[in-house]
Amino acid sequence: MRKPVLKDSTLVVRDRVALITFGRDDVRNALTGTELVKDLLQTLAWVNSAEEVSVLVMTGAGSAFSSGGNVREMRDKSGIFGGSVQQIQDQYRRGIQRIPLAMEATEVPLIAAVNGPAIGAGFDLACMCDLRLASSSAVMGETFVNLGIIPGDGGAWFLQRLIGYQRAAELTLTGRLITAPEALNLGIVLEVTEPENLLGRALELAAQIAAKPPRATRLTKRLLKYAQRGTLPDFLDLCACFQGMAHHTDDHAEAVTAFLEKRPGNYSGS
Repeated sequence: MRKPVLKDSTLVVRDRVALITFGRDDVRNALTGTELVKDLLQTLAWVNSAEEVSVLVMTGAGSAFSSGGNVREMRDKSGIFGGSVQQIQDQYRRGIQRIPLAMEATEVPLIAAVNGPAIGAGFDLACMCDLRLASSSAVMGETFVNLGIIPGDGGAWFLQRLIGYQRAAELTLTGRLITAPEALNLGIVLEVTEPENLLGRALELAAQIAAKPPRATRLTKRLLKYAQRGTLPDFLDLCACFQGMAHHTDDHAEAVTAFLEKRPGNYSGS
């Protein structure tokens, strides 16, 4: 599959790390009323098939990571928010709800570099990633209830798996905003950096992961996701299967040799 041509985002790849940057600062990178959902879905489908990619980093250009749904569209009952109950349901299912399904099915690690506000569906998008780093100026919130709606993109499923039911319930039912330091304390983000250091640190972390054997990285990511929903006996069977696959890769042989020779591995992805 060819690298996608995106409309409202940019996508660059360097040293096995892909970086998608949301480029609609004019609407604070809102996911509705823009092409950002389509851009992201195309990118996620592409990285699954792109053997040259081991990690995907996502961030926002400008002041926000993502403001989620466009409130003016809600007021005007346009776009995804317009139509009958049945039409709105279908628009969610065929639109923004494709993101959590695609994120969950992505085979490479996903890193969110939360450069600014991550609100509503924008916050949920960050929570769908495997790792989250935040700028010290970022604020976040599961704010749907403030607008009289629910987390229709699946956010209630992801957040409680990050921080437990009780803390997720408090954030979701109050709709309050949290600062980057509180998000760190809650375990929502892994690290908080100064704004000017955020992307560099995210790419540094991505590079650490991308330096590992590519097939083992993808298999490990798949196991981590399956472990969240599978039973232990089935999970162990899958581990045994994946381990057999890993032992028969050239990169496993190279990794063992490099370890014994006390040098970095030189991996081919085979």
